[in-house]
Amino acid sequence: MKKIFLALPFLLFYALVFSQDQNAFTYNIQKEIQCNRGAVVSAHPLASMAGLQMLQQGGNAVDAAIATQLALAVVYPGAGNIGGGGFMVAHLADGRDFTLDYRETAPAKASRDMYLDKVGNPIMEMSQTSPSSSGVPGTIAGLFASLSYAKLPFAKLIAPAIQLAEKGFALSESQAKDFNSYKETFQRFNKHKIAFVKDTPWQAGDTLIQKDLAATLKRIATLGQKGFYEGVTAKMIVAEMQKGKGYVSLQDLADYKTVWRQPIKFDYKGYEVVSMPLPSSGGILLQQMLGMIGDRKIEAMGFHSPQSIQLMIEAERRAYADRAEYMGDEDFVKVPVSTLVSKAYLQNRMADYDPTKAGSSDATKAGMIGKESTETTHLSVIDKEGNAVSVTTTLNGHFGSLTVVEGAGFLLNNEMDDFSVKPGTPNMYGAVGNEQNAISPGKRMLSSMTPTLLLKDKKAFMVVGSPGGTTIPTSVFQSIVNVVDFNLSPSDAVNLPKFHHQWLPDEVMIEKGISPEVISDLEKMGYKIKMRGAIGRTEMILVLPNKTKFQTIIAVADKRGDDSAAGW
Repeated sequence: MKKIFLALPFLLFYALVFSQDQNAFTYNIQKEIQCNRGAVVSAHPLASMAGLQMLQQGGNAVDAAIATQLALAVVYPGAGNIGGGGFMVAHLADGRDFTLDYRETAPAKASRDMYLDKVGNPIMEMSQTSPSSSGVPGTIAGLFASLSYAKLPFAKLIAPAIQLAEKGFALSESQAKDFNSYKETFQRFNKHKIAFVKDTPWQAGDTLIQKDLAATLKRIATLGQKGFYEGVTAKMIVAEMQKGKGYVSLQDLADYKTVWRQPIKFDYKGYEVVSMPLPSSGGILLQQMLGMIGDRKIEAMGFHSPQSIQLMIEAERRAYADRAEYMGDEDFVKVPVSTLVSKAYLQNRMADYDPTKAGSSDATKAGMIGKESTETTHLSVIDKEGNAVSVTTTLNGHFGSLTVVEGAGFLLNNEMDDFSVKPGTPNMYGAVGNEQNAISPGKRMLSSMTPTLLLKDKKAFMVVGSPGGTTIPTSVFQSIVNVVDFNLSPSDAVNLPKFHHQWLPDEVMIEKGISPEVISDLEKMGYKIKMRGAIGRTEMILVLPNKTKFQTIIAVADKRGDDSAAGW
């Protein structure tokens, strides 16, 4: 059995974390790298470097994924987390595939109508801000569960995060602006002193030190999972709940369990797609959307042509209508998954597709069956043996519930908003749900996270995923089509503009950069176009055939943020 804890001084590991020319204060952002032994792509260069260090020190892709997640909890507090949850999809070099669910759960005190007022109207502030919006965190349990597939001791994996929290790191310009814009909001929800607020404005290059978070990470390093779910840290979480009328109890924390689930697997044009099952809607949506366009020769229509965009929009519309009607936590409700992804069903869903005009979400409902901020964060990893890991984690909204646990230094999630607070009422991302996704104690809220792998001849070809709330599945969908059908380079597949439709509202969200002529053609078909800022932040790794000893790896970090690739 793996020995998880080592009684070695953490300073022994600190010296190994960052090299002289790329440390916590003089790091560089790399948007694309080519290498052949291993790569990590994540939302922050220091987190990617932490993962790469594990590969270089003999760890595998799971080791790197654990270290990267822990580092993101320090250097990317808007979404990197130990107060939230996530999903892992992995392919091992020996051919095994697995998915790990460490999604947050509803507390035992939760109830179907807990966020409704006396006349039945939703109180969205309760489900979206303060500890009242928090589910039971799953991230730390997920890291320890995945440790069974790792090679290195946990003390080494957590050491970079401890160093970054205790010694600090330099803020990027975008992070400084982010903290400044949230100063008043942080002060509203935190009456105690927190690391993200200071008297004078933050500037690029300022050092962020998080002593409370470092102490929490040290407790986890010393005590393991119990260092979070029991004892001092757990009591701090519950104390914060009591201050903010939250629901998570000591028993909820002690009772939290991860779940190993069977991956969603299907073929798309000679590639085996491996993705996350429920309670993530992402894998099912991906199979539906790819299945609806698979036999329509989209490659002949051309990349970003009105025809190809329209076809993908209509696939997205139909898939998201099904999401609203049928999807929820399968441990609590029956979901007709096999029917939703069947070829006959998907062909029937497109029977009324008209390539000359826009569909209508009034007319297009969920399919007939016989009797999930953007503030997630994604990381992709590949190692020299061919182990591949795709992980998406979340706090839900930007900075989650906006509440930092006093004394513990980390943000709580606001994941309860991903339930259907009231059937038919949109959540903070505009997603609509019904009783399938109603609140129930212990239930996992429906998610849009879509960590995904593509395999070719049983070997990893693509590792991909994105943050972005309900735009995650469509971002992953388009990224796959961009490579497989349109033969784009990994950089173009990730960085060229994306679009999104989620059934309701009945509008097409489009990033700047798609030609005005194409947008005009879509409007003439009858689409309501809404221009918006960045859609997702896709992290992609491609593994190309190579006759040499090692594979050729191309790792791309999305241009839409401080995301960075690291490799060797």
